[in-house]
Amino acid sequence: MEFSMRALGNTGIQVTPIGLGVWQFAGGRGAVGSYWPTLEDQVMNEIVQVSLEGGINWFDTAEVYGWGRSEQALAHALNSAGRTNGQVVIATKWWPAFRLSGTIRKTIDQRLQCLAGYDIDLYQVHQPWSFSSVESEMDAMTDLVRDGKIKAIGVSNFGPNAMGRAYKHLERLGIPLASNQVKYNLVDRRIEFNGVFETAKALGMTIIAYSPLEQGLLTGKFHKQPELLKHRSGLRKMMGSFRRGGLPFYQPVIDVLERMGRKYAVSPAQIALNWLITFRGEPVVAIPGATRVEQARDNVGALNFRLDEADTKELDLLTRDFWY
Repeated sequence: MEFSMRALGNTGIQVTPIGLGVWQFAGGRGAVGSYWPTLEDQVMNEIVQVSLEGGINWFDTAEVYGWGRSEQALAHALNSAGRTNGQVVIATKWWPAFRLSGTIRKTIDQRLQCLAGYDIDLYQVHQPWSFSSVESEMDAMTDLVRDGKIKAIGVSNFGPNAMGRAYKHLERLGIPLASNQVKYNLVDRRIEFNGVFETAKALGMTIIAYSPLEQGLLTGKFHKQPELLKHRSGLRKMMGSFRRGGLPFYQPVIDVLERMGRKYAVSPAQIALNWLITFRGEPVVAIPGATRVEQARDNVGALNFRLDEADTKELDLLTRDFWY
């Protein structure tokens, strides 16, 4: 493996630069779980197995992904792969919408039950909006750390102000804020310009990049086979980039990814993932998903080479204005 482990903030937890996001393990359940097709247990087990064999040591899930179904499926897959508690790092999230911070404490045992004996290494507040303040949420999370229910605290989709408030409140309690999980990829780099990345780096936090392939756009498959747009589902239905009129805008990026893919004998997706974990270095880790075993193999393959400085810079210059 070309890349070494990376620290998850100042927690002491070590993760591979690429993990596996398992939103797609939601079984088609719930408001957000329905974005993905229902996967067979065998397929999910094989996706996790291939990810582990490729060197990945951590997985990201959430309460709202099928209201526990994703967590259950992940635990089952890890058990099937022969991984015991402590051999992997698991991140999951509390869903805050229309709830008070007290539900953080009330629902933690459900999260642990769904994970069937696997610890929660990182517990994240999934969104910045709820009926409670950031500070009260951090108080509840701190209680879980002190009770041994979770090991570290993170946030997701937080802007620089809310992230800073969470960090400062935890700092007074003697606990680090480990991470902020946000959308970040070659063609959506807004966190570099809105203060999120700068704030996270200054505070010693890790950026966990979700949607690192822009919902599959950066694989190039939709440019090669635009007929696939007829069958788009989930978030792709709402994204202008996944309409015929949107694809040409990204063609220059796809062309460069394909050219570099030929140079390194890898896929365009692997180039995009490798850039993400190379360009900003240690503060960034990524969690691509996979609905097919082949995609899981592609994900882990991104860890086995490193873009040179010239190629990293070329992609930076090409895409820094695509975040609009």
